[in-house]
Amino acid sequence: MTVELNDNESFDSLLRRFNRQVMTNGVLKEVRRKRWFITKGEQKRMDERKGRRRARIRQLRAERGES
Repeated sequence: MTVELNDNESFDSLLRRFNRQVMTNGVLKEVRRKRWFITKGEQKRMDERKGRRRARIRQLRAERGES
């Protein structure tokens, strides 16, 4: 990933722009995900747990909204 220094641009604004691009492209998320080796089966179990958690939270929010 690269960013070009624009005319009359300070280093701080260049760094902010670079950080923004890193965040939007998901570079850090990918690095954190690949930090440890996770088998496909383990990843599938983790995704299922995340889905169940999301569904439970969605259900609780819906119940709270109806009360």
